[in-house]
Amino acid sequence: MSNDADISRVRREILEKVGDYYRLAHQTGPFVPGETFVNYGGRVYDERELQGAVDAILDFWLTDGPRVATFSDALSAFLGVKYIMMVNSGSSGNLVAMSTLCSRRLDRPLQPGDEVITPAATFPTTVAPIVQNSLVPVFVDCKMGTYNIDVDLLGAALSDRTRAVFVPHILGNPVEMDVVMDFAAQHDLYVVEDTCDALGSLYDGKPCGAFGDLSTFSFYPAHHITTGEGGAVATNNASLQHIAHSFRDWGRDCWCNHKSSSDGECGRRFDWEIPGLGEPYDHRYYFTEIGYNLKMTDIQAAIGIAQIAKLPDFVAARKRNFQVLYDGLSRYQDVLVLPEWSPKADPAWFAFTIAVRESAPFGRRELNEYLRERKVETRYLFAGNILQQPGYRQIAHRVATPLTETNRVLKSAFFIGVYPGMDDARLDYMLQVFADFMADRV
Repeated sequence: MSNDADISRVRREILEKVGDYYRLAHQTGPFVPGETFVNYGGRVYDERELQGAVDAILDFWLTDGPRVATFSDALSAFLGVKYIMMVNSGSSGNLVAMSTLCSRRLDRPLQPGDEVITPAATFPTTVAPIVQNSLVPVFVDCKMGTYNIDVDLLGAALSDRTRAVFVPHILGNPVEMDVVMDFAAQHDLYVVEDTCDALGSLYDGKPCGAFGDLSTFSFYPAHHITTGEGGAVATNNASLQHIAHSFRDWGRDCWCNHKSSSDGECGRRFDWEIPGLGEPYDHRYYFTEIGYNLKMTDIQAAIGIAQIAKLPDFVAARKRNFQVLYDGLSRYQDVLVLPEWSPKADPAWFAFTIAVRESAPFGRRELNEYLRERKVETRYLFAGNILQQPGYRQIAHRVATPLTETNRVLKSAFFIGVYPGMDDARLDYMLQVFADFMADRV
């Protein structure tokens, strides 16, 4: 019969072999200009992520478990936010956040027909949970260059039905959160931050994701850290955390760790009352919300634990790569709009955003095709104007301001990569491709 020493020895040998496998199978070859594809983003990892995932598999803990708790604690410490709840994607995080604000357990829940101010230049899953909860998105314009909501337009969007503001930090560029929070406080509004692009970004020295009543994060492979699929919801409010936890876990009211005791941490698991039943009921099957199953797995969290230890270095690399591109492309500002940001912002850039000026002797499509033909990956700026997307043209909504700049984004904006997998050779090649393109046109 196996003993603990044998188990530990075999486990150690397996993890050592995983390290060997990584070095044989996962390390990439040298960059060859014009042949090697330059991605806009991607996974940056080493043997530690693989070993963490395999270690979790050896425990065969397939659902939310101890590694999820460890990952949550690490993210909480990084952000300085009390409560972190892991979910299966950033999009699910947005759904949980908006659903939480509609809970009847709140003193003043959002109700069908209530309005949520948000930008029209956005990713769809910022708007989708507003619509899915029978709320009305109220769209305002963005600022060209920052691509964030124009906070000077918040007042124009206000009505007697306004109950919340939902702001995404587009591509890691912080929204002017002092203005947003002052506006929300003045009008008694909830604030949700979509921080899926902006883990590690700061505004006025404070982490993005630490301002709002609720905030969300994504750990998709192109994002600042990855668990494959995965995300998080953050809050400093214990009541909102409890409700969000319920929405994530089927609508179940119980939140405690049942591995610590069969009666749960509260010690009264089987003493909950269902009106009219006449006897107590099991709190694990006591449902107070119409919820979902949106949990993260322990295998994903094991990868996240390895990733978050590298987050400061990842953020530094993104900033460095951004600066190299900014310095190299600044000579083309007569034809290109380069990124802009608030003096109070310290962005952990998700990508490098470019818009082609209307006066340029070429268009976005021509430039993008030239880049892609030379194996430089590009992406348009999400939905551009969300109201022009087929799935969103018929939604109930209100447009509070002209969407002039948003429509410029739709027609002219795109982005290229700054992720930590970039090296000097890739950055130099990208700048050379731009130089070659511009040499024939400007």
